[in-house]
Amino acid sequence: MSDVLAVTEHRQGELRDVSFELVTVGRQLAADQGGELHLAVIGGDVDAFADELNLDGVSVIHTVDAGAEFNHDIYTQVTEQLFAEIEPSTLVLPNSVNGLDYAPAVASRLDVPLVTDAVDIARDGETEVTREMYGSKVETTVAVDADTVAVSIRPAEWEATDAEGDAEVREFDAEVDESAVESTVTGFEEVAGGDVDISEAEFLVSIGRGIEEEDNLPLIEELVEATDATLSSSRPIVDNGWLPKNRQVGQSGKVVTPDVYLAIGISGAVQHVAGMKGSDTIVAINTDPNAPIMDLADYAIVDDLFDVVPQLIDALE
Repeated sequence: MSDVLAVTEHRQGELRDVSFELVTVGRQLAADQGGELHLAVIGGDVDAFADELNLDGVSVIHTVDAGAEFNHDIYTQVTEQLFAEIEPSTLVLPNSVNGLDYAPAVASRLDVPLVTDAVDIARDGETEVTREMYGSKVETTVAVDADTVAVSIRPAEWEATDAEGDAEVREFDAEVDESAVESTVTGFEEVAGGDVDISEAEFLVSIGRGIEEEDNLPLIEELVEATDATLSSSRPIVDNGWLPKNRQVGQSGKVVTPDVYLAIGISGAVQHVAGMKGSDTIVAINTDPNAPIMDLADYAIVDDLFDVVPQLIDALE
């Protein structure tokens, strides 16, 4: 029992980014234990998804033809059956809306401990899972004294794997009890002003309290246009009603991983940082050199945004 089973995730015909992060986590755990990494692809275009997930470190991809979209009852049954087939030491799941929907049910059925929202995992004998608590103010390590453990990983905490592999693809014939499937997805409805998905943006210009008032938004929008970026914000801007909820970055908003994250007038509260610390390059503009965001930034400008932003716009134009 040294193998790892990771259950990938898709939505509306596309693999979610966390699926590729699951590969990163899974192959490291498998290497630590001298085992193999098995991926499960449940439902959707399983053949296309298997091609995308045929990555370095993956030994076997198990495809299960089980409908177009996520279903709690189906995922629970299939994961349980795959677990019985593979007998892994570690079951890795996404700490997403879907993952948290079925992970507790699977852990309960399998009678294994479940640790959620992991930001780091190590397995050398016992399993050690690092989690953040109290609004990400404290990191704690949970030691799990069990031969088998289930862990859900927080999205955007690991670099996604993209190197090609040579995994074996196997069709898994799951025996789904249709009488136990009591729900079905009939459609999707985007909420909170879904004019844009900031989680898909490559360049984000994000604003915080430092812009002072709504009348200063046009200045920032001019910079957004000049940089061909996407506008986002911290929670106070949304709470004030200056931008819709879908523009919010953070624990109560969206997790983003752009190539560039330009934080303007954002102090860097832990709740906000939790949503953007995975950005490739972070640039911060703030008058306070001791603001938490400045410690996180790759490039920091200590100055008044109302002096800096117009100069940036002029330089770009």
